[in-house]
Amino acid sequence: MGGMAPHFDHPGEQAAQDPIRLLDIRETPLSIDEVFQAVGDDSAGGTTLFVGTVRDHDGGADVDSLGYSCHPTAEAEMRRIAERVVAKYPVRALAAVHRIGDLSVGDLAVVVAVSCPHRGEAFEACRMLIDDLKHEVPIWKHQTFADGTQEWVGAC
Repeated sequence: MGGMAPHFDHPGEQAAQDPIRLLDIRETPLSIDEVFQAVGDDSAGGTTLFVGTVRDHDGGADVDSLGYSCHPTAEAEMRRIAERVVAKYPVRALAAVHRIGDLSVGDLAVVVAVSCPHRGEAFEACRMLIDDLKHEVPIWKHQTFADGTQEWVGAC
C-alpha cells in the first residue's frame, strides 16, 4: 500500500482481533462445513473456500493409494503463513486444515478458507494461503501407483 495507512469506509472494515480461527493437521476426515463455519464473520462480504482432494491419477499414472506425513514443525509453519496472509490482506477470518495418514481417491486432503470485506481480496488471500501452504509447510505425499511404483513428493 505504499506505506500509507489503510482507509476504512466502515468500522466493520477494520481488522478483526484474532482472524486466525482454525489451523490444524489431523488424521481424521476433514469437514468443509467446519472450515466454512470457522470463517463466518458479519463484517466479511466475501468468503473464498478451497478444497484439495485426492485424485485418481498423477503425471499420467493411475494412483492406487496415497498417504500424507508431516514434520513436527508443520503446524508452526502453517501459523507463520497464516500470519503473513493476515498481514497482507484485510482478513476477517482464516482457517486451514490438512489431513495426514492414509487417504483414498476422493478424500479431502486440505481445506482452507478466508473471509474479507470484499470478494477480490478474499480470492487473493485464499490463493496466497493455499499456494504458500503447498510450497512451505513440511507435509509430504507418498503415492503408490497401479503399476506398483512409488513416489514421495511435497504435498497439498
